[in-house]
Amino acid sequence: MRLSLRACFGLLAFLAVGLTGTGLLIGELMNLQPCPLCIFQRLLYLLLACFALCGALLPQWWRLWSVLIGLTASGGMGTAAYQTWLQLYPEASIACGFGEPTFIEQIVDWFGMRWPQLFLATGFCSSKEWVFLGLSMANWSLACFLAFMVAAAQLASRGQRS
Repeated sequence: MRLSLRACFGLLAFLAVGLTGTGLLIGELMNLQPCPLCIFQRLLYLLLACFALCGALLPQWWRLWSVLIGLTASGGMGTAAYQTWLQLYPEASIACGFGEPTFIEQIVDWFGMRWPQLFLATGFCSSKEWVFLGLSMANWSLACFLAFMVAAAQLASRGQRS
């Protein structure tokens, strides 16, 4: 059984919101301190959800929404890969939070000032506070963004069906 475009986009939106909620829940239950890169990834998941919701509501532009989801997921992969590198080599890197704020840190700070419960960054990017099956949250996020990119590529190459 093949899902319609609306259903595929709706499922992607649901998954992106679900991943955001799961990250928030794990953080609250385990008293984790999210770093600027964690919060930026959270923002990217919410952006993925918005584009996927647009795809579900406006399926006539399915290819545009697929490309935007793919680009957002690739940005998320880059962010998660960088955080993974920071976690693997903390002594060789300058952890975020020191020196002049980067563009990502400025975005995160802006959101954190407006909605601190969701977007306030208080942790260090190089720390691994949560590990499941040998992978940190950044590693899991990298895998999830890769899955979104694969899904976006499949949607973009798919013939129009609604």
